[in-house]
Amino acid sequence: MPPHMLERIARDADDPALRDRARRTLALTSAQFAERRTTAAGAPAPSEDFVPDRTIGDAGGREELPGRTVRAEGAPATGDKAADQAYDWLGATFDFFEAAYRRNSIDGAGLRMVSTVHYGDKYDNAFWDGKQMVYGDGDGVLFTGFTGPLDVTGHELTHGVTQYTANLEYRGQAGALNESVSDVFGSLVKQWQRGQTADRADWLIGQGLLASGVDGVALRSMKEPGTAYDDPRLGKDPQPAHMDHYVETQRDNGGVHINSGIPNHAFYLAATAIGGNAWERAGRVWYDTLTGGTLAADVDFAGFAAATAATAIRLYGADAAETKAVSKAWADVGIPVRANG
Repeated sequence: MPPHMLERIARDADDPALRDRARRTLALTSAQFAERRTTAAGAPAPSEDFVPDRTIGDAGGREELPGRTVRAEGAPATGDKAADQAYDWLGATFDFFEAAYRRNSIDGAGLRMVSTVHYGDKYDNAFWDGKQMVYGDGDGVLFTGFTGPLDVTGHELTHGVTQYTANLEYRGQAGALNESVSDVFGSLVKQWQRGQTADRADWLIGQGLLASGVDGVALRSMKEPGTAYDDPRLGKDPQPAHMDHYVETQRDNGGVHINSGIPNHAFYLAATAIGGNAWERAGRVWYDTLTGGTLAADVDFAGFAAATAATAIRLYGADAAETKAVSKAWADVGIPVRANG
């Protein structure tokens, strides 16, 4: 959940309860982001035992983790929609990374996957805290339950993949790339689960999270950054799609949730130009770049663009359509790939 949405609610919502919940959510989310930044981890030895190990906890409306265990790996459905969705989406994300990239769980070595549902009092967010997934139920007025959209789980778990690989800093352009990579693979796991090619995908992040009556379709759009919502209670989606509109700000760790629209759009352009299943070629370029061990933790947009171009050359050749699509996509968002890329 981008902080600018919560800040708008905390400042302007007519309902005092919504304002109070937004302030509490901002405080909790800020604390969890600080915790996540201190939980960097190197990649452990890879494992070929591709079997998920899922545990679902129930916080029961409290702010305590991991909560009471309600479902373990292989156990039957609980009948609690949030708990069962969390279990299923952990499995879908695990299966996606295995099938697409032969990655064994978040750390590549079979990491146990833990989720806690019913966190806090109508908590308006979901997050990866460096060790596990956490979901709020939403306030029911502006946001629905955060276990609903698969891409939200895929997004947050990809923060874990980034943590164990490139470990991108969570500030400035590196932080926006951190957020963008999570959007990329959040969208790809949804496309993979639905069997959608790039031209059939919606390229929305968090579709279904906005409650009935809210003017919007999702939290973000990779296809058209800046168009996901426009509601008097939430404000207008502020994401730019081009460097001409890059937002210079000290808020949100230098605008990590806002400026991520630029690399998001670059991936969308590359994936749709290449065509087919986006996770197979465009996704492979981004995945190999993220996990290849060559990115600096403070890499900027230009450095990441050059790295993806170099990965495309290595995978497909300098004159390949895939390589040309990647370079053109970055140029089209105002980030020409450096000649040595």
